[in-house]
Amino acid sequence: MNETNAKRVSSTTTPSTSIRPELQSGAAWIVSEGPDAQDEFLDALDDGELLALPYLFEFWALEHQLPPEGSWRSWIIMGGRGAGKTRAGAEWVRTQMEGARPLDPGPCRRMALVGETIDQVREVMIFGESGILACSPPDRRPEWQAFSAHDPEGLRGPQFDSAWVDELAKWRKSRETWDMLQFALRLGDDPRVCITTTPRNVGVLKELLDSPTTVVTSAPTEANRAFLAESFLDEVRARYSGTRLGRQELDGIMMEEAEGALWTSNLIEKIQIDEMPEVDRVVVAVDPPVTGKSSSDECGIVVVGACTQGPVQDWRAYVLADCSIGAASPNTWANAAINAMVEYGADRLVAEVNQGGDLVSSVIRQVDPMVPIKAVHASRGKVARAEPVAALYEQGRISHLKGLGELEDQMCAMTAQGFEGKGSPDRVDALVWALTELMIEPAAKWRRPQVRAI
Repeated sequence: MNETNAKRVSSTTTPSTSIRPELQSGAAWIVSEGPDAQDEFLDALDDGELLALPYLFEFWALEHQLPPEGSWRSWIIMGGRGAGKTRAGAEWVRTQMEGARPLDPGPCRRMALVGETIDQVREVMIFGESGILACSPPDRRPEWQAFSAHDPEGLRGPQFDSAWVDELAKWRKSRETWDMLQFALRLGDDPRVCITTTPRNVGVLKELLDSPTTVVTSAPTEANRAFLAESFLDEVRARYSGTRLGRQELDGIMMEEAEGALWTSNLIEKIQIDEMPEVDRVVVAVDPPVTGKSSSDECGIVVVGACTQGPVQDWRAYVLADCSIGAASPNTWANAAINAMVEYGADRLVAEVNQGGDLVSSVIRQVDPMVPIKAVHASRGKVARAEPVAALYEQGRISHLKGLGELEDQMCAMTAQGFEGKGSPDRVDALVWALTELMIEPAAKWRRPQVRAI
């Protein structure tokens, strides 16, 4: 940064915690004002300030790209693909190393750069379009040495006062490398780590997220859409919107998957289809909440179709929609269930009546007296009912239309011990009832031997 400009910034906005609001509002103003105001702003800058402006990251940064204030050990920037994570990490390295002036270095002198491979460190973190050298002014190019997560022992000898870790969730030896890095962070008064990663359900990242010394900023891919090709956004949203993969890779959301889950992310990703097939039957299953209060559980409403012609081993089912709604009055969820029947041409509404008994059927009939209802009563626990349905998935006989992310999240939280997610698995309950109606019970009857009296 030009020294004259640095003095102006530091003299009017010291300490650094006060620089952020003013500069962000300035960047927003530049974008929102017309050409005349933009020209006036730029004309007021001298040559040094114009040269420095592109490198004043706090002026241009998105909110999730700026380091959080306060005391922390690890800063995790967790976002979708193209959300600006690498640029944020590179700029953090630069601010830690170079300081405000050429003769006034930053707080760190020896920083470790750790990526999945040496090539990844070089091509992305250092020489990439958003890497350290691309972000650094010509007179501030740092010396560098990289470390690879493929060789955790390479961190055994060196020592550092900070580190930038990229794509931790992808490392094959993430635990070993992270542990070795912690032992190496032993210089300075306050060693810190910046972690830029797309979220994946791996143990070391989950533990870091739970640590009281960790702070997190996050953003979806579209937060950085001004710097991304429109065709890229159109393509990935069309292909992955509403899927678990899309929620992870585009929305930057950590997808939970309980240990010993009945369904896994890998399984679900393999069974997704783009279009609704021809089916013989369609049912809507509803798992109504006990009460209609704002604190009540969701009402699970799931639409499933099936092809059950021919031998039972050829039967297939397709989960078509998740029409579940949040806490709602009986009249509201009954209307939602019947609307789903009409939209998908369902021939039956399957409703669990454990909690409401005859009242459930009564509420539905008040909305539509002619709706065909099958009331079902759970005599076994949720896991016992779900296991035969999970077996159908393992056999490759169930497919999902894309866009069922919240239902699939609940599925991946169901284990042999119970539900590991938050609240009640109402969406999964509705799914299980629908597939039991279309596949489990008819298959049992089909296999049952016919006994004839002689």
